[in-house]
Amino acid sequence: MIARGGRSDVIFRPPRSSRLLRLMRIVRRTCRAGALGLLLIDAQCAAHDATPAARGSDRATATYSFGDVDYWSKIFDDPKRDAWQKPAEVVGALHLQPGQTVADLGAGTGYFTRYLAAAVGPTGSVLAVEIEPSLIDHLRMRAEREGNPNVVPILASPDNPRLPAGGVDLILIADTYHHLDHRTRFLPQLHRTLRAGGRVAIVDWKSGELPQGPPPDHKLPRQQVIDEMRAAGFTLVDEPDILEYQYVLVFKTQ
Repeated sequence: MIARGGRSDVIFRPPRSSRLLRLMRIVRRTCRAGALGLLLIDAQCAAHDATPAARGSDRATATYSFGDVDYWSKIFDDPKRDAWQKPAEVVGALHLQPGQTVADLGAGTGYFTRYLAAAVGPTGSVLAVEIEPSLIDHLRMRAEREGNPNVVPILASPDNPRLPAGGVDLILIADTYHHLDHRTRFLPQLHRTLRAGGRVAIVDWKSGELPQGPPPDHKLPRQQVIDEMRAAGFTLVDEPDILEYQYVLVFKTQ
């Protein structure tokens, strides 16, 4: 959930922004204007922040506002999600060690963060990265409530993860990769944050219509992710076959 507030993949209908509501009102007023008026409205809607990028582009395919933390908590932390997201199995497949530092890039409401915190233990750290200030507050309060002092929320920028140089053993990008904008510029920055032997794990959506996840045109094909990561200087080293609806790709620096 890092592009303009982050990840939105377990739902299909984000809350209507004030901008979208304004556009809807314009639609009502211009319905009598004929085809030209409707074409103009379509063009405005095409610029809305849920519009997918062109195939092969490094632009985000979907971005939403995540300021309404209560709303998104109900979505992201729905217990039914565990059945298909399998967070314990995903984190287990990453073979984290006590004392390591892991970044949850696009942490959202902290769905994966608590599993990562348990995996690295009290001597390790989880850097929960988000660009939405209200989510940062939520992550801090959740860590305190759940007794995870090793969780450190980090307020990032859309174009900069704000992670410490050479301080991270693994970066998890779960349900977030296709929300990253200008990936050809963003991904190379991850090198400087990783320790020697550090890894990047990406969990994102398989192509096509599926019972869970975003519409097909919001998804990035597995091969495109591999190609983009390779271009950014990473090599695919593992691909755990865990999830029915998503691929799990683990990379190291070349």
